[in-house]
Amino acid sequence: MRIVFMGTPIFAVNALKAIHESKHTIVGVVTSSDKPAGRGKKIRQSAVKDYAIGKNLNLLQPENLKDKVFIDALKNLKADVFIVVAFRMLPKAVWNIPAKGTFNLHASLLPNYRGAAPINWAIINNETTTGVTTFFIDNNIDTGAVLLKETIAIKPKETVATLHDKLASLGASLILKTIEYITTNPTPIPQQLSGNEKEAPKLTKENTKIDWKKPLVHIDGLIRGLNPYPGAWTEIQNGPELLNVKIFKASYQSIEHDLNEGSVFDEDKKIKISHSEGILLVEEIQLPNKKRMDSQALLNGFSFKTAAKVL
Repeated sequence: MRIVFMGTPIFAVNALKAIHESKHTIVGVVTSSDKPAGRGKKIRQSAVKDYAIGKNLNLLQPENLKDKVFIDALKNLKADVFIVVAFRMLPKAVWNIPAKGTFNLHASLLPNYRGAAPINWAIINNETTTGVTTFFIDNNIDTGAVLLKETIAIKPKETVATLHDKLASLGASLILKTIEYITTNPTPIPQQLSGNEKEAPKLTKENTKIDWKKPLVHIDGLIRGLNPYPGAWTEIQNGPELLNVKIFKASYQSIEHDLNEGSVFDEDKKIKISHSEGILLVEEIQLPNKKRMDSQALLNGFSFKTAAKVL
């Protein structure tokens, strides 16, 4: 089958590699344009572009997905199907081109966790299972008729880093199954909403801040769901200094204590934060303008003031 692949991040590379190594023919790879990134604002290209160049694949980087020149170029490739993994929302003029349709891989069990960050939110919400879904694209985001699904368990201390890699591998396998599936002229299943679906909105400064009034299990889920990126953050009043810190790894003890809630202190080379339900033990942390490090290493050259507290 002749395929045009569309994607940007490393998550998409797994699928692109699986297709490239299969019996199918990739006639085009569409990815985002090169953009400045990081503190130095150096021009960086996408992980998908890196792979495409390395394998000498036909690469397209449109600025405007509705541009006639780009659309004509897609039509001239005469692809049977377009496959989308972690890319932009496509206009109908694009997804309507191939005879076999355009399908997307999403890292959740749709209709649950529609949105930009499904892997993060599944962990943040302490789900025990998640998965991947392929579906035909329509005019809305993540709403199209479902083709295939695969389920995977989320381990108790899973982080985004570990779950991302598992879902990327599972998704690549599901894409190959879906390519074969659509040759049988299947009847895709429209998504049925129960009203209890959870969303996966874009991560922002507001929804990645730790709310210390939430249960410890929720705080633990937030920290794991944002590790390694972008990191759960909080403010610590450390004497006269207000520190904006990120916590990447922690555990907690559900115990009774007589400490003021939100107190930050070090004990036995461990950073601890008191909570109404017990104690959060901070294992990896990042102070402003510093590198991420384990708590013991930090405490070799840093200490919290008496009465330090989270805000």
